[in-house]
Amino acid sequence: MDSDNNGERVPLEPDRMLRLVWRHQVGEETGARGPRKKWSVDQVVDTAVEDADAGGIEGVSMRRIAEKLRTSAASLYTYIPGRDELLGLMTDRVMGQIDLPEFGGDPTDPEVVVDRLRVISRLAWDEIHRHPWLLGAQRHRPLIGPGISRRYEWQLSALEGCGLDDVAMDHTISLVEAHALASAAASVNARDLARASGYSDAEWWQVNEPVLSQVMQDEDFPVSSRVGAAVGEKYQAITGPEAVYGYGLEVILDGVRVRLGAAGGA
Repeated sequence: MDSDNNGERVPLEPDRMLRLVWRHQVGEETGARGPRKKWSVDQVVDTAVEDADAGGIEGVSMRRIAEKLRTSAASLYTYIPGRDELLGLMTDRVMGQIDLPEFGGDPTDPEVVVDRLRVISRLAWDEIHRHPWLLGAQRHRPLIGPGISRRYEWQLSALEGCGLDDVAMDHTISLVEAHALASAAASVNARDLARASGYSDAEWWQVNEPVLSQVMQDEDFPVSSRVGAAVGEKYQAITGPEAVYGYGLEVILDGVRVRLGAAGGA
């Protein structure tokens, strides 16, 4: 239940977005009488996705989308309640459009399972680099739409029959995906910073290295100066986002192997 202005709890009603995002399965909600809609919800959402891909999520608004469709923002609210709902529809649309590969092999073989998890992780990593605005469109309470539901079913199928219980299956997928999303966010931020500044990490490092060498003396920072120098020499940057992502994924998969071994033994 929700609370009204007096602090009293009022009955919780079904989320309007559920019917809207599942419109192809349950039918579109009928509204008040008025002129026939010129655009479909799909067309509105696709236009918003194109806009976000081109300019980021910050500029996405009902008014901007209306201008692109040569209609009024008020008319779009007869399609979609507001910007938050639009972002939810955009997220589910993008996640539902990607081709999900079929998993082969024997799920009782731990190496087959970890290979499947690598596919799941890389798909999330690549998706964020194609659609960086997805990072800003996430909601704490996820929108349970057809695209997201299809993705979750596919992810779980990678673990079906591996020996983990249902809760462990869910947590494993959540951990692998969370790592991929956080790593992709760091990579996208580094890429955007380089574009905005006009300088690559290697160029920044080259210009600032003399100052850093002067202040980061070995006697004051013996470990960090040694490690920082090794990383800088390897990547010509402060760090390598994709290398850190790959390292972290393998550490997670090492833990998954242990859990799978325990499950198999049980």
